Amino acid sequence: MKYYSTRDSALRIGGAEAVKMGLSRDGGLLTPETIPQIGADFLNSLVHASYQRRAAKVMALYLTDYSEEELLGFAENAYGPDKFDHPAAAPLRKVDGSTHCLELWHGPTSAFKDMALQMLPQLLSAALRKTGEDKTVCILVATSGDTGKAAMEGFADVPQTRIMVFYPRDGVSDVQKAQMVTQEGQNVGVCAVAGNFDDAQAGVKRIFSDEAIRKTLADRGYFLSSANSINWGRILPQVVYYISAYCDLLRDGEIKMGDKVNFCVPTGNFGDILAAYYAKRMGLPVGRLICASNCNDVLTDFLRTGVYDRNRPFHTTMSPSMDILVSSNLERLLFDLSGENDAEVRGYMEALNTSGTYEVSGTIKAALREQFWAGFCDEAGTSETIARYYKEYGYLIDTHTAVAAQVMEQYRAATGDGTPAVFVSTASPYKFCDHVLEAIGETPRGSGVELLDQLHGKTGVAIPKRLAALKGKAPRFDLTAEKAEMDGVVLDFLK
Repeated sequence: MKYYSTRDSALRIGGAEAVKMGLSRDGGLLTPETIPQIGADFLNSLVHASYQRRAAKVMALYLTDYSEEELLGFAENAYGPDKFDHPAAAPLRKVDGSTHCLELWHGPTSAFKDMALQMLPQLLSAALRKTGEDKTVCILVATSGDTGKAAMEGFADVPQTRIMVFYPRDGVSDVQKAQMVTQEGQNVGVCAVAGNFDDAQAGVKRIFSDEAIRKTLADRGYFLSSANSINWGRILPQVVYYISAYCDLLRDGEIKMGDKVNFCVPTGNFGDILAAYYAKRMGLPVGRLICASNCNDVLTDFLRTGVYDRNRPFHTTMSPSMDILVSSNLERLLFDLSGENDAEVRGYMEALNTSGTYEVSGTIKAALREQFWAGFCDEAGTSETIARYYKEYGYLIDTHTAVAAQVMEQYRAATGDGTPAVFVSTASPYKFCDHVLEAIGETPRGSGVELLDQLHGKTGVAIPKRLAALKGKAPRFDLTAEKAEMDGVVLDFLK
């Protein structure tokens, strides 16, 4: 399987090289040249398989320069009991007769990013060996809250790697910040950015495309790669859990083979729902993909109208991992829906860069209407949904999961579609204790990790052990930089 850039389809590189590179040097995203197809026989073979074996089978379809045995070993390391607190890794919880929740937060950082970022370091380390790379890779990460910690947890003290994480200074929860600034490991660095996630992400992309910086770092023995979902090695492990969820529904008798399932995904950078789209393109029986946004509803407007317009107020919300106005992974969707027309995609991205807006073709608009439904949930709706799910179902959910649950209900009310639905839970409620406490009628007594015990005392829901371990842990990092200073931070980090 070869990979090419969304902005230059003449480029052809192997899977290991794509994982190693992270982002194409032309600024495009690396994308598989074909989408492997799966059918009933493939799915039946996985119904009673472990999550690890499902992961190896799915990933082997795309990473043909890795062996399935090799990938199974990686999956056993990534999703084993020393990392995940649930044997299924990504379990389904039944909410009612036609609704399930896919819990993706049972890993070491209590967020869905662990599903990919426990796998990516192993894929990347193998890629360095396979490509004969002797330089040290520096992983640059822009995070809206969860990716940074999950990436550092995955890459901490991994040989031949360094990792620098940038997060918006005032745009993450107290627990998310505590997780990042206390991270252990001799090869990690963390820096707050005076701006929002889009500023941090733009800065990382700028550094990637700066030939002078790349040459300076090469002279020092480094090259750059990414752990953001712009790296194909991040997207591919996420495809797995949609296929796994379908297999679990089959195993438990909730559906029959071939029955369609709708997935509702809370998303900001469009990576998580893009993975669901790829699963559908592979032949997984998926009905509608429901895209759930918070008040930063740029994706809702785009999927409804075909016009992407980032020129709007930026809202800092209680679901910070979705506080994004420039959704990078949308570029991969546009590439696929345009018939892999790299010139068309380049035009959209250039317009976004220069004017902040673009409008897609009629063909793409029609495809968006057929494949997706989009809605958003405001702050009041998020709180109300947390309270209602706790009261009616005894189910404590976080702010991002609440957005998905609420938008899924909007979809059903608007369409009357009774297709079985799975909404995606992307974080433990303990990562957002203050907002969850307020939603269920409690007044927070303190902030950050101080609230873990209060939420546990109220609900009895177990505190993830690694979050509990944050209490009393001293920060290691306190660096803050302006947007224009990010280049210097990286160069200083790699002296």
